[in-house]
Amino acid sequence: MSASGILPGRRGRSVVTGLGVVAPTGIGAARHWESVLAGKSGLGRITRFDPTGYPVQVAGEVPGFRAGEQVPGRLVPQTDRFTHFALAAAQDALADAAADPATLPEYEMAVVTASSSGGTEFGQHEMENLYQKGSSWVGAYQSIAWFYAATTGQVSIRHGMRGPCGVICGEQAGGLDVLGQSRRLLDTGSRLVLSGGTDASLCPYGLVAQLSTGRLSAEDDPARAYLPFDAGASGFVPGEGGAILVVENAEAARARGVRAYGELLGYAAGFDPTADGTTARYSVLVSVVRRALADAGLATGDVDVVFADASGTPAEDLAEARAITEVFGPGAVPVTAPKTLTGRLYAGGAALDVATALLALSAGVVPHTAGLGRPAPGCEIDLVLDRPRQTYPRTALVLARGHGGFTSALVLGAGDRDALKKRPAHHPRRTKGGTP
Repeated sequence: MSASGILPGRRGRSVVTGLGVVAPTGIGAARHWESVLAGKSGLGRITRFDPTGYPVQVAGEVPGFRAGEQVPGRLVPQTDRFTHFALAAAQDALADAAADPATLPEYEMAVVTASSSGGTEFGQHEMENLYQKGSSWVGAYQSIAWFYAATTGQVSIRHGMRGPCGVICGEQAGGLDVLGQSRRLLDTGSRLVLSGGTDASLCPYGLVAQLSTGRLSAEDDPARAYLPFDAGASGFVPGEGGAILVVENAEAARARGVRAYGELLGYAAGFDPTADGTTARYSVLVSVVRRALADAGLATGDVDVVFADASGTPAEDLAEARAITEVFGPGAVPVTAPKTLTGRLYAGGAALDVATALLALSAGVVPHTAGLGRPAPGCEIDLVLDRPRQTYPRTALVLARGHGGFTSALVLGAGDRDALKKRPAHHPRRTKGGTP
């Protein structure tokens, strides 16, 4: 028997008991959720640097974040903004879960985060010092602040978590991969896992690197820049921020007397390096969704809402819509993409989608996809538009695709898993339009 109460080789129930959110829609899960329900966008003209002369003018920036107020002062000059976000979100997640690391065995607490670009802004400033002032102006912390695992290390050190720690670099998909890893860590002796992802690459160096994908929107109107599954789609808007979650064994959470936002029911991942984003990506996504549902022990009819990856590029949107239709049927399950309010947050995007999905399951509401007007031809999905739907969802499927071919799916359940068996015959998950 492991410390977490799970027999070796046997899967326990993994639940999320704490949410920490730092996003363009607001700092804190409550503020973020208010923005999502209201359709309040966090997109706007870039202010972190002068975007004049760059083809991309619009991004999702975290409003009002001051590292000195959120992070221990000594760490601010030693770490990058993406780590500042994670440290703040991790602190909020632990507080939300009423979890005090000082009271738990240090080797039974784990940290696994997703990373995409690492400490881009920190690295840019150090390179500026190198080429403008000389090597003696490059600080010692450049050796670690840029590193993809810097966030995992700093969170681990700050909270005394000496169990298994790691980082997964799968771009957008990595935010789901780390939660899949969290389940495995709980099954092998960890008692509590801090997991999720953040990103902060809104600087000239980071933006230029992103432009190489050819997928960013050059639209300078924030209301028109990011329109996934829409006839006016022209790419996606970059963003910063993300979410960190507290994941723990259901029995351990119950013993602590804390409630769970929901449960991690199933997970699967796949990889396809095909660059065109059409047929091949469609096939791997279908496979990943089916395997995630099988891992959860659920049928397609048990899924109440799909949180789409929502690339914003027409070919990839069509591929995702085709995959959803292949698995569930045309218009058979509500689909939503609240990330139109934040932009794509890379390593932080899918983790934020999971936090949003858990809040939706807790509230009994499917949030809408704000800002869209004309559905793109061929996208035969029931996209939730205009306003949220109060359909009392009990399960959610979250999809994520990362640049280069990474593809992942995570199935979430609200409350007790047995609630699925108690769903009434008139359960309104297929109800289109607004509140039934």
